Amino acid sequence: MHIIRNIFASLYLLWGLVVFISFMLLMFPFIILIQLLFKGKKAQSLSFTCLRIWAKGVAILCLYRIKIKNREAIDTTQSYIYVCNHGSYLDAISVVLAAPQAFKPLGKIEMAKVPIFGLLYKNVVVMLDRKNPESRAASVQALKVEIAAGQSIFIFPEGTMNTSDEILGNFYDGAFRIAIETQTPLAPMVLVNARELMPRKAPLLVKPGTITCIFLPPIHVKGLTVLDVETLKVTVKEQMSQAILAIQ
Repeated sequence: MHIIRNIFASLYLLWGLVVFISFMLLMFPFIILIQLLFKGKKAQSLSFTCLRIWAKGVAILCLYRIKIKNREAIDTTQSYIYVCNHGSYLDAISVVLAAPQAFKPLGKIEMAKVPIFGLLYKNVVVMLDRKNPESRAASVQALKVEIAAGQSIFIFPEGTMNTSDEILGNFYDGAFRIAIETQTPLAPMVLVNARELMPRKAPLLVKPGTITCIFLPPIHVKGLTVLDVETLKVTVKEQMSQAILAIQ
């Protein structure tokens, strides 16, 4: 039975990869055209529509359902800094389908090196090389420019996928410092069951199923200073942890 399970899991992973790449190639020329014809928030909004089509195609054909809770907590006329837990490759399609508005995500520069995917990736994210201080400073500035233009942004505060046994990994300061420095509210959200459906450390345990996305009440930072970054970070992490525990 174990061998049969691994065979089916391998075929399922292969199918998922084919679907992932196929929809990516389908959307790529549209995103390039959008980037050439439009600028700023309009370009991001149209590009995000293409990302939704990509994510929807992958979700449908790979039998993933995204269940969304409390999305009405988000005021789509307001810009936010979205923060979310990160534990699976399924997180990308989940947040794109769940978000009620377009956003500009922060992404690791290493992903731009992935064949085919990298071409699309570097056109829709603000890239970050955490090992390079100049890159970190430039990415923060780029995100602030997006916010100043009325664009929401998206950051995984754990920085990378959480492969530990903890509910959440350690949070970086970046999202919380930017929120305070730009006086932009945070919109915490959590994904439940994505790690179980596609564990990074055990890909052959992959399976179809339902991912639940929960939006927490936005956190306003009016009046806070950089001295409050640590307190804000701890508060958000605690709220996200409790939201995950409440549904498990």
